[in-house]
Amino acid sequence: MNSTPEIVNTIVQGMQEKKAFDVTIVDLRKIDTAPAEYFVLCNAGSPQQVEAVAGSVSDETRKALNERPAAAAGLDNAQWVAMDYGTVMVHIFLPEMREFYALESLWEDAEIKEIPNQD
Repeated sequence: MNSTPEIVNTIVQGMQEKKAFDVTIVDLRKIDTAPAEYFVLCNAGSPQQVEAVAGSVSDETRKALNERPAAAAGLDNAQWVAMDYGTVMVHIFLPEMREFYALESLWEDAEIKEIPNQD
């Protein structure tokens, strides 16, 4: 069984592989009512890139850790894709959707780590 930090790091790698940007790790472990231990969020520039990032996250976690999401939603319109890895929830957004839903602001007590964008 893989550790949650390994899953988070592999998800970030999958996001970066397809040039996702504004990658953020939200540590929810200190929040009793949180639906997962971590959220990993990122932006993509188009619906096609949202799909590509979701595919890359799925491929990387499967190849590196033999992990698969229990569920994935949003691939039909590819504006916001959510993937459930049990202890980790992945959210891949078009920027306007991320701004609208503002998931980071829902968890004020969470520790937030922003990953620098790659050039």
